[in-house]
Amino acid sequence: MAGTCIALVSGGIDSPVAVARMLAEGWDIIPVHASQEPITGPEAELKTIASLRHLLEMDGPLGDAARNHLRRELIVVPVAEVLALFTEKWCHSEYFIHMKRLFNSLATLCSEEVGASHVLTGENLGQVSSQTLGNLGGVEIATPLLPLRPLLAFDKVDIMAMARTIGTLSISEGPEVCDALGPDKPTTVANKEWLEKSETRLGGISALAMRCWKDRRPVPL
Repeated sequence: MAGTCIALVSGGIDSPVAVARMLAEGWDIIPVHASQEPITGPEAELKTIASLRHLLEMDGPLGDAARNHLRRELIVVPVAEVLALFTEKWCHSEYFIHMKRLFNSLATLCSEEVGASHVLTGENLGQVSSQTLGNLGGVEIATPLLPLRPLLAFDKVDIMAMARTIGTLSISEGPEVCDALGPDKPTTVANKEWLEKSETRLGGISALAMRCWKDRRPVPL
């Protein structure tokens, strides 16, 4: 099975590997990057661009797949202003869950323009607090898109080995700063009612996503 998916890509190690694995399966991929500037620097966006360009410039079957199936434009969406809303004490412990729910809502908006049916992530079960089984469930219900998680059951060492094989590891390595506004003790078990109550208090996750989406900008690959 192959179709069209929205890929949520960061500057980290996992997402380029996830993109490469689904390219090899023949999926058409539209990449979206949620930028946290000016809370962070431009490094995550620059690494994302570099890793995707690397896939497009590769020789062999993976490079051919990228040139045939990877959209040559990265959609960069500024999210820092909205993420800062989730630092209030009544929702801060769920910050990372709200963050991923926002990203999935952005994927929904993108899918409405391009006709995608799935959202692709580099999520790996238990790797960070937002990727516990309960929190993954709390995140995926924020979008009607079906999830593609090709790295879900892999060990981080194995993912790093895959990244090294395709040549993206050296591009993606370095400190990740997506947790700049995160809590010291994040929630590991999502509560759907509380998540939605907090988001409604701030205007609703769909409205928050649209607030970010209207300021998106294309970056040619």
